[in-house]
Amino acid sequence: MSGEKNERILQVRGLTKRFTSKDVCVRALTDVSFDVCRGETIGIVGESGCGKTTLGRCIVRAIEASEGEVIYRALDGQEEDFLKIDKERMRQIRKEIQMIFQDPYSSLDPRMTVVDIISEPIRANYPKMPKREREQLVMDIAQKVGLNTTYLRRYPHAFSGGQRQRIGIARALILKPQLIVCDEAVSALDVSIQAQIINLLKSLQRDMNLTYLFISHDLSVVEHISDKVGVMYLGRMVEFAPTEELFSHPMHPYTEALLSAVPVADPDVRMDRIPLEGEIPNPANPPSGCYFHERCRYCQERCKTEAPALTDVGGGHTVACHRAQELRLSGFDYQKEA
Repeated sequence: MSGEKNERILQVRGLTKRFTSKDVCVRALTDVSFDVCRGETIGIVGESGCGKTTLGRCIVRAIEASEGEVIYRALDGQEEDFLKIDKERMRQIRKEIQMIFQDPYSSLDPRMTVVDIISEPIRANYPKMPKREREQLVMDIAQKVGLNTTYLRRYPHAFSGGQRQRIGIARALILKPQLIVCDEAVSALDVSIQAQIINLLKSLQRDMNLTYLFISHDLSVVEHISDKVGVMYLGRMVEFAPTEELFSHPMHPYTEALLSAVPVADPDVRMDRIPLEGEIPNPANPPSGCYFHERCRYCQERCKTEAPALTDVGGGHTVACHRAQELRLSGFDYQKEA
């Protein structure tokens, strides 16, 4: 993927989100930290309920984080913590950070035409822009994402799921952002349409030097589009590594189990699946020590009482597991000849 990947555009440090109700406190995110460089794609994976979407929404301040820092390097060169800046400055920066939502049906206003949906961010941020200039921008971005401009006066119900997602992508791109959070952007689409949208996102990234935070539960999609991958479990980042390194040499037992469940389109390869017994713990009452120890086949006594820190093991690979080095040396052989 193109772009300068040595310039950090986003630094997430100790991000924590707690939802409280009466006497119950749910820790949706706990001390999440990672960096995003300009022009790259960071994939975020994990089971439903692991905090992926909450992470994305906290980063764009759709919901307010409880603790931590989200430091963004704006186009003007300033580095600022999203969580501390005022509303006016956030309004200025928000043009550079957009979001593509999971459901292309509910994320579009059914009472607005497509041209109005795509142009809405322009009207909100540049209210004095002439209508003709605004509509020309809409036509240009619609063509870029593969929409037929003849139908832009129609309403969302007249379009298929894939076309609606293209409308959502056009709306996100109309302000020429730097960072886009893709929250399960292809999970609601048919497989063939997923491939089209993924290829479109990659093409747009090359042309516009975009940076993606790509949230998904589908590891095969994440492997195809991501430069680096973060694996989350119960609100914590348990492993983070370059994509090729993580898929070939996972070091956390949870990552191992996820990878063993990915189908392989090869009749000569049989996947040795690793079933995860039990349910995901209650985030309002998480277990002591390592959150994963109740489902881990490598669990030791230390794992039950001492929470592992996210440790750098070299090559940009970080993992939160007491036995990481030992398991890395032994390797995870979950693919076998049929």
